[in-house]
Amino acid sequence: MTTPAEKRKPVRIWVDGCFDLMHFGHFNALRQAKAMGDYLVVGVHSDFEIEHHKGPTVMKEDERYAAVAACKWVDEVVPNAPYLTSLEWMDKYNCDFCVHGDDITTMADGTDCYQVVKDAGRYRECKRTQDISTTELVGRMLLMTKDHHKRRGSVSGSSISSVNTAELGTFSTGGSKSKPDTKISHFLPTSRKIVQFSEGREPKEGDKVVYVDGTFDLFHTGHIEFLKRAKQLGDYLLVGIHDDPTVNAIKGVNYPLMNLHERVLSVLACRYVDEVVIGAPYSVSDQVLEKVYKVDVVVHGNTPSMNDTNGEDPYKLAKERSIYVEIDNPQNSVTTESIIERIITHRKLFEERQRRKEQKAILEREAEKAEKAAAAAAAASN
Repeated sequence: MTTPAEKRKPVRIWVDGCFDLMHFGHFNALRQAKAMGDYLVVGVHSDFEIEHHKGPTVMKEDERYAAVAACKWVDEVVPNAPYLTSLEWMDKYNCDFCVHGDDITTMADGTDCYQVVKDAGRYRECKRTQDISTTELVGRMLLMTKDHHKRRGSVSGSSISSVNTAELGTFSTGGSKSKPDTKISHFLPTSRKIVQFSEGREPKEGDKVVYVDGTFDLFHTGHIEFLKRAKQLGDYLLVGIHDDPTVNAIKGVNYPLMNLHERVLSVLACRYVDEVVIGAPYSVSDQVLEKVYKVDVVVHGNTPSMNDTNGEDPYKLAKERSIYVEIDNPQNSVTTESIIERIITHRKLFEERQRRKEQKAILEREAEKAEKAAAAAAAASN
């Protein structure tokens, strides 16, 4: 009979990063890392460290710490982690090895951030998610003009029409040699990816089902705090996510910034969410309330909601059934629009950040090729 002392020691994993504008690429890396062990410790760099090595952040460090903590695969968050991954910090948190994507990340001086742990044999790689990065998301926002995030009544009145079409063409075809990481998303979802992110848990008999809906564009701390508070009103949180044409019709031609499946994966990664309705109707319908699961309460934040295209209140049915509840959200100042405004207001600063990051990315790709070539040569000689 196996005694507790003889049980396998839990494998503790270290992952670190900036986690700025937390997106499904970050979540996928954390999912893969957690699958390699039992307990995932995530170190998050400070604003100061990131400013020195990469440039200014979009989200402040407290917002980034909160975003990482809300990921369902994360067990512990370590604030102010050093940019250079060290064995001392890994040992401090009893981590067996470090996990990073299959791309090189460098310090400001060009040295590999993970060289020390690689040399110590305590480094593992996970597959980097293609077609998404913080740099790429900032690039999408830099395509916007000052009033991009304000609703427009028609395509002809849209601020996106003032963007140089030649520049848009370059971005939409996957970037250029000078801007390889700045483009419009062509992320192609698969059912396997959605299954990997989904818990697949059904509500138990007697569970109180809470329903919320929204766009959840640029998934952020405002969304996270809202979902956390909504979950506290019941046992099972069902989240309806509106499709791209619906968001486009309600909010204007420049929305959403992220497509439906990008938004779905980000919401599914949140520890407070049990299930999502992909392409939920903008107005809460009988189908939503009865056909997916029996919904007990419909929750909305204490911010105004836009009427549906027919002019009606999207929560009319829920209010008529007396199952509609509004909740306060102390993070309601953090919105998709306010994040876009950060980029637009400091446009020149972030354009310079993009330029620096793109130059650094070219050098990192060259270093990655050299490392792989050296590994292949070493394998061939053996």
